[in-house]
This record gives sequence, C-alpha cells and structure tokens, in this order.
Amino acid sequence: MSPFEEALEREIADLRTGDYGPVEQRRNERRLAWLTAHGHLPRKGDALPVTPVSPRQAFELFFYDYMGRTPEQLQVVEEGEDRIVWLSANPCPTLDACRILGLDTREVCRAVSERPVQTFLSRLDPRLRFVRDYEAIRPHGPHCRETIVRVDVEGAMRAAIAEARVAKAEGNKGYGAVVLMGGRELSRAHDTGMTAGDPSLHAEHSAILAAIQEWGSPDLTGALLVSTCEPCPMCSGLAVWAGITTIMYGSSIADTAAMGRSRILVSAKEMAEKSPRVVDVVGGVLREECDALYRY
Repeated sequence: MSPFEEALEREIADLRTGDYGPVEQRRNERRLAWLTAHGHLPRKGDALPVTPVSPRQAFELFFYDYMGRTPEQLQVVEEGEDRIVWLSANPCPTLDACRILGLDTREVCRAVSERPVQTFLSRLDPRLRFVRDYEAIRPHGPHCRETIVRVDVEGAMRAAIAEARVAKAEGNKGYGAVVLMGGRELSRAHDTGMTAGDPSLHAEHSAILAAIQEWGSPDLTGALLVSTCEPCPMCSGLAVWAGITTIMYGSSIADTAAMGRSRILVSAKEMAEKSPRVVDVVGGVLREECDALYRY
C-alpha cells in the first residue's frame, strides 16, 4: 500500500465518525509538534515577532517542507510583499475520502483543516492569515484557491483603541474590538453596557454580532478578533461558538484586575483549551497603549 493509500484509509476512518473535532485537534497537534521538532519554538515575550515572516516564507515552509508538495502541484497566481495566492492541484486524501463517503468538501475542509493551518502560521507570525476560497474548492472547482495574507494587526489594534476611547467618552468602561477575515475588516465596536443598560454589550460581543451580519453567516471560521483587553469568559465563549479562529488582545485580564478593574479571572487561553475547536490566543499586542486605557 502506498503512503497516499494509507493516508486515504486513515482519512476515511476519521471522517466516517462524523465527529470532526478530534480530527482537527490531531492535525493541530501534529503540526505544532513538527514545528517544535524543526526549531520553531513557542513564542516568548512580545506577541508579534520583530522581523515579520513573509507569506512566501510561510508558504514554502508549510507546503513544501511540512506537506511535501511540489511547485508543480501549487501554481502561484499572485504574489506581493503581503500576499501569496496559489491553486492547489495536488492529490488530496481528504478530497478522495469525501468523494467516497459522499461528503461536502467545503464543510469538511472548513471543519478539519483550516484552523490547524492557521495555528501553524500563527506560530511563525500571528500576522499571517490563511484564506481558502470555498466557492473554488475541489470538487466544486478544478482546484483549491488558497491565500496567505499578512494583515496589519497593529493597525487593527489601533482601531480598537480608538473605539475604546469613544466608549470612555460616552460614559462606558472603555473597551474596543475589531473582527477581521483575512485582510478584510468585518466590524469594529466598543462597549455600550453602561449607557444602554445592558451588561452583555461588551465590545467583543457587539463586534462579533456585527461581523456575522456583515459576513452573512454565523460561521466565522478563519476570522481574527482583535480586542484592547483580553475577552471575558462570556465573550471568549461567544468567539468559540461563532467559529473565531484567533483571539488577539492587548491588556490581560490579570493585569487589568491588578489595576482595579472588576474581572472574572478566567483567561481566554483557559477557555480556548476547554473549547471543542482549535482557537489560537495571542496576548500583548500594543500592550502599553492598551494598558494606558485602564489605569485610573
């Protein structure tokens, strides 16, 4: 039996269960283990590397080195400093397993492969985002059209900080959030709980609901939530159920609690670790600017 046939058999066995969460988790663990074994250790200190990783570097590391693909199988159709787009035509055990089992590849690939790819990229540089065109995915198209884009995370955080300042000026607590899909901003919001008399109206809550309306689907798989402060358990839980793939924040719950803010001392990372889906959590983005919002 060839390696591809062995992979196909494993894929059929995994997908036949209909429970995609464990499949996603195993893929994520394998990819993180490979990165660690090849010297790409967990990030330390600042959330964002001083020297950004280019989309081309990440593309070659994941698809050539880790996946064993060849340039002939991945036709690059667009490339720039912050973006690379390619058409995947390689043999794919997931595609073949879906054909055999009568499953929709759009549903399966979104459920089992998108987040582990994103986690791999985030280990290299959280600015890198993976985007798959689900209207051009095999067998509904002749190939899979995929992109790695480097987003302006600091710019998104500055937009969230601006929202937080509006919140404080209006008489609210001063939190801001932005939701991105790839390089596209879906929404931005600030907390309005005090002025609206609704304690659920946190910045992240409102931003996620607005993003769902803009995206046209309650499934925000692939999206990035950027918040001035680490989301509370309510907002982290909503992010999980909405399919948010990555949460980035500036100030932490622990730090703002030490500043006198009333907080539920459950971290977003703890929520992610207990989630049925893979959620990447990155803290410390423009931390000093965010901390300045919460010092009395």
